[in-house]
Amino acid sequence: MKIVQISDIHVGAQFQEDVFDQVIQEVNDLKPSAIVVTGDLTNEGLLKEYERCKEKFTKFETDKIIAISGNHDYRNTGYLLFKKFFPIDSVNELDENTILVTLGTARPDRDEGEVGYRQNLWLERTMKKYEGKTKMLAMHHHLIGVPDTGTDRVTVIDSGDVLRTALACKIDLVMCGHKHRPWFWHFGHISIANAGTAASERVRGLFENTYNIITVEKGKIKVDLKIVGGKRMPLKDLVENYKRFGEE
Repeated sequence: MKIVQISDIHVGAQFQEDVFDQVIQEVNDLKPSAIVVTGDLTNEGLLKEYERCKEKFTKFETDKIIAISGNHDYRNTGYLLFKKFFPIDSVNELDENTILVTLGTARPDRDEGEVGYRQNLWLERTMKKYEGKTKMLAMHHHLIGVPDTGTDRVTVIDSGDVLRTALACKIDLVMCGHKHRPWFWHFGHISIANAGTAASERVRGLFENTYNIITVEKGKIKVDLKIVGGKRMPLKDLVENYKRFGEE
């Protein structure tokens, strides 16, 4: 099974329409079973942005689109519009052996993310129902900090509680967005895939617009990074070969 993770599109002031049109073409060529959008579909949460974004998303050819709201989507009471334009189920059985659960981390008029006690407890109870299956979790804010992206004041403020739950429930993969920087963490059983920005002009440093391609086969998960209009590589290779700008 193939899943595409795209994130931080920012339809509005930061949006690069030609880049996103390229993303649509490339993703359709992949024929994924599902597309997971890890937040910030819009830049200011405005009606005109949601309308434009929805029109763009109709061009994807896939069985299922799972979109999660980001902090930008919540601006200007945009959380009310998000539910109208992108209604989803929190629990998604992608096939008989794979479960994808989503968490809402965005809060009105706040840039930092929060899961909260009730939602974290719900996550633990829900995931325990799917023992023996491949378990994936998708959220907007990054669960663990990403190198060279500044302070973590806008991460998930209760990330320790969520990470404990993810480990206790043996979640295989956590998908995050928010930082506009692709990255990959692996801690024993659990992996965390951060997606870069698919179409925003606000890329970080020397990075380009990217998205992630997730392949699930016989319970094993592989995450690739795809540069829009460019090459594809294992996301873990980016981490292993990463050097800060200016290093020899």
